Amino acid sequence: MAIKVIITGSTGMVGEGVMMECLANNQVSEVLTISRKPSGHSHPKLKEIIHADFYDLSAIEEQLGGYDACLFCLGVSSVGMNEADYTKVTYDLTMHVAQTLARHNPNMTFEYISGAGTDTSEQGRLMWARVKGKIENDLAKLFANAYAVRPGIMKPTKGQKHVLSAYKYFGWLYPIIRALSSNAACTIQELAKAMINAATKGYEKHILEVKDIIELSRR
Repeated sequence: MAIKVIITGSTGMVGEGVMMECLANNQVSEVLTISRKPSGHSHPKLKEIIHADFYDLSAIEEQLGGYDACLFCLGVSSVGMNEADYTKVTYDLTMHVAQTLARHNPNMTFEYISGAGTDTSEQGRLMWARVKGKIENDLAKLFANAYAVRPGIMKPTKGQKHVLSAYKYFGWLYPIIRALSSNAACTIQELAKAMINAATKGYEKHILEVKDIIELSRR
């Protein structure tokens, strides 16, 4: 049975790639994106909500019910940010969206793009890892089907419009890294397929490292 998904971050590299796979994948019947600006894509499955304030979703709440999964791909780098500011734009924003969706879709699968090295003890020395660890922990309390997805180095999907400049210049290194360690890198297409399969088939782990992402993408 095909699922209806909500995607955040569709104007970022990861979110765009995940959206493109969802649009192409017959396990997904509908895609709703919530973003501050248009993604630049059009498709019969795709509906976009342009909304500026992710801390207040009251104006669009009535449109958020009836979905099976949220693929949460919205995020920012912690570089140059203090812990209070990073917590606001990462933890506070993510949890507000999650709590809103939980009210309207209590049984949905919520999949959060986290990061390799995230610290679920919330006590480590790396600020970003503590903040993301708290998000992973609190999402697991909010949703019975919550997955923390921790990709490493990623290869964009052909045709993506939103690719980080670093990947444009250093993408040639990807096959070398993948050959040296299959646990360090995956394609965004593999990431997206793994997220879709987690929502439709489930998975025995709820923290997905790169090796889990690759394995789950092939199921």
